[in-house]
Parts: sequence; structure tokens; C-alpha cells
Amino acid sequence: MRQPEPEPQSFDRVLSSMCTEPHPDARAAAERFLATNPGDPATYESVAELEARAVEGLATLAAHSAPADAAGYVTSGGTEANVQAVRSARNRHGGSDGNEVNVVAPASAHFSFTKAAEVLGVELRTVPLDDDFRADVDAVAAAVNDGTALVVGVAGSTEYGRVDPIPELAAIAEEVGAGFHVDAAWGGFVLPFTDHAWSFADAAVDTLTIDPHKYGQAPVPAGGLLAREDAALDALAVDTPYLESRSQATLTGTRSGAGVAGAVAAMDALWPDGYREAAERAADNADWLADELAERGYRVVEPELPLVAADVPESEFESLRDAGWKVSRTGAGELRVVCMPHVTRSALRAFVDDLDRIRR
Repeated sequence: MRQPEPEPQSFDRVLSSMCTEPHPDARAAAERFLATNPGDPATYESVAELEARAVEGLATLAAHSAPADAAGYVTSGGTEANVQAVRSARNRHGGSDGNEVNVVAPASAHFSFTKAAEVLGVELRTVPLDDDFRADVDAVAAAVNDGTALVVGVAGSTEYGRVDPIPELAAIAEEVGAGFHVDAAWGGFVLPFTDHAWSFADAAVDTLTIDPHKYGQAPVPAGGLLAREDAALDALAVDTPYLESRSQATLTGTRSGAGVAGAVAAMDALWPDGYREAAERAADNADWLADELAERGYRVVEPELPLVAADVPESEFESLRDAGWKVSRTGAGELRVVCMPHVTRSALRAFVDDLDRIRR
């Protein structure tokens, strides 16, 4: 018996996801390039040219005046980019005096670094945060040694939307001869319109994660790995003797050109004015929601990027879920709302109205 065709879930009540509706141009471009394989660029030349454009566009975001020759590729997402950054740093590490190779990252680092450490056989040294949920610079300095292959900074943490002190962390990495990686998977399309120091233009950043399928409004999957120098990608290359392309630096190998084409189409349509408007609207929405929750007596973490965390009781949180709101919690249990492009002021008003009804 034929089953009814399933329909994609509406984004109307999705408040904690870091994915969003793709731009219409990105959706159309993704469909056109669905069957092409950027993993074999000598065969699929047109999508390879698009990937070069995607990397140049991402570099423009991540360096303001951008090193147009930045190395990189369109990944499946931030997890792959972070794993590859660790792998590149491990492979380039010159060894240590009997110390196990390690990566030093703040407690706010994405869980993909735990995956990377397990897969790659390196030690992950997680250091505490300061009182404002940013990496504690002194703790990072105390954790590094000659076995440190990589220091990680976060530019837009997934729980509180915080930006680590990137120049200070870069200086620590440089002092011990380690690589420095910035995870801006979520924040990278918002940060160019702020005064934060986070990018290649602000510090000695070796590799950087930035995802078009988050605020970039490209279709999933479309992440991004950028490198200041070709050597960082060269450290990832393996021989591919049966392909027209004779080596490959990516992790996934065969991958759809949909993400590449969608990322280029989204950036062509939205950079810079469309992204600036989306970032400003998201920031206004986050500030509005934080104020509304604070007025109702909830303890709210002041938004830095457009993410709101508030100490809502468990019973109220579960009632919001029962009402159909797709919300999640931080590790400490706070309600977490991410003001993505699809999150409108009217949706937030409806959310607050439901919260008021639940509280009565």
C-alpha cells in the first residue's frame, strides 16, 4: 500500500537549531549540482570552479579584506572542518619530548573536538571558562606544552554565543609552536558585522571553521574549512590513484556538489547587505527576547551574538515542548533560543505568550 509522501518539518516553531531555511537561489543551485562530485575535481570541473569561488567568498567573510588565495574546501559541516583542523595540526606537529600530542580547547568547544581526539588518537585538554563563559586565557596558558599541536578558540559558542579572546589565544599558540584554530561555524556569518576580533585579519589564525549552512542560508550540508596557508591542507592530502584527480585532502571523499553550489548562490545573493540585515535583525530579536524574559523574573545570560540563554524551570521548559516549541537546553539546564534568520519577532511573541499562559 502506497504511503503518503512525508513533508519537511516547518521551521515556524524551531527555536534552538543552528540550521535555517536556505535562500531560494541556494535551493535551486543545489538541485542543479546534486549529482556532481567535488571530490574528483579533474572530472567534475565546473563544480571545482564553484568550490574555488566558495572558498574565496568564505575568505572574504573571514578576513574582511581577505586573502583571496586562502586554502580550503566546502565540508559536510562544522564537525568535519574541526576534525580536519585537528588532523592537519597533528600531522604538522614536529613531535615532543615524550609528551603525548594534545589539543587545548575551552570547555565551550563543540563536541566535535571530542570526536576528533578519539578518532585521531590525540589528548584533548579541556580548560575552564571565565565568569562570562569565554576561554580563560591563564588556564589555556597553563595547559599548553611542547606536545600541544593545536590551540582552539571559539567565535560564537553553541551554548551562550560567546567569542573567546582570539588574539590572546593565538599568542599562546605561537609561543609554544602550536597551530591555532578558530571555530566560527555558527558565528562566522554574523561576526563580520560586529567589532569582535575573531578572524585571519585579527590574529595569527592558521585554520578556521565557518559554515554556510547556518547563518549563511545555504542548504545542508555545506560547512567550510579555511586555512591561511596551503601547507595546512597539504598535510591532509592522500593519494587517489584511480581518480582523474591524483590526491585528495578532504575527509569525506565523494560528496555532492549541492552544498558547494548552494553556498556560492547564497553568498552571491546575500553578501554583504543581506547578511548584514539578517545579523542586525537577529541581534534585535535576541535583545528583545532577553528583555522580555528578564522582565518576567528569569535569570538571563546577556546576548553577545544572537543567542539567548535563560534559567527557565524544568516544568515550564517541558510545557513549552509540549506546546510544540522545538527548544533545547544548555549543559547547565538553561533554555536556549538561537535567533536564526527564520526566527521572526512574531514567532518570539507567540513563544512568550505561550510562556505567560504556562506560568498562570
